Amino acid sequence: MTVEKKSRLGRGLEALLGEEPPASSVRGEVAVATIEKSPFQPRKVFDDDEISSLSDSIRTHGILQPLVVRQVGDRYQLIAGERRLKAAEVAGLASVPVTIVDFNDQQSYEAALVENVQRTDLNPIEKALGFKEYLDRYSMTHEQLAQRLGLARPTITNLVGLLDLPEGIQKLIQSGQLTLGHAKVLKGITDLERQAILAREVVGKGLSVHALTALLQETAVPEKEKTARVDSGEASKTKTAHVQGIEDDLKRRLGLKVEIKVKDKNRGQIVLAFETSDDFERVVKALRR
Repeated sequence: MTVEKKSRLGRGLEALLGEEPPASSVRGEVAVATIEKSPFQPRKVFDDDEISSLSDSIRTHGILQPLVVRQVGDRYQLIAGERRLKAAEVAGLASVPVTIVDFNDQQSYEAALVENVQRTDLNPIEKALGFKEYLDRYSMTHEQLAQRLGLARPTITNLVGLLDLPEGIQKLIQSGQLTLGHAKVLKGITDLERQAILAREVVGKGLSVHALTALLQETAVPEKEKTARVDSGEASKTKTAHVQGIEDDLKRRLGLKVEIKVKDKNRGQIVLAFETSDDFERVVKALRR
């Protein structure tokens, strides 16, 4: 192995993953066969098409950013760059460029989290599991982990909180059928049966986060208010199935609370409720088409 000592001082994870590695690091090339996968890797699933595309690029241009490893006996343990390593194996490379650092287990774990959370599209549940395992292993608070990784504390808390959702909903998030935005809305629902019904409706109808929020607000109308609507002649029972269907369709399309008030056979109102300037702009844009 040919190596080149680096004299510039680097600090922390930013230095590790940036252009200036720590002063104690060494750069060179090592045999692919001598590199072991990281036990701290939070990513469990890799996209085969993505790996294939990356391997084609590596055949043409080589590996532009060295993998990060640490030495364990006469072998090396991967810290960051598993996608590149997999692609290099597919491309048939015998050796790969590396930066060898003197990291302990905790530092290696943090580096794996940083690479996956900040630099790739790890799904939210894998991120949450990675954070939770790290927090439990090293008895850290969310605030302490956020500081070590350079993230906002709510980012850690919100992601770890996803693990409180039922397993069925977690699987929908993991598969990409529910987004992190959907998950945040669903997490606020304490009725587990209702939570599951709404999750299925989002997947089945392809509802946006705005549409889910609007649906949640509509179905959350207190019984007293519903009764008042009936007494005031504004009850939905005055609507035909056709009108009700149009109202439901507008809610899904606009992601807003929509109400069609039928006065008599030929008169009525369409009421659109918006809560943010973004909602307002979307309505105006839709009306101007």
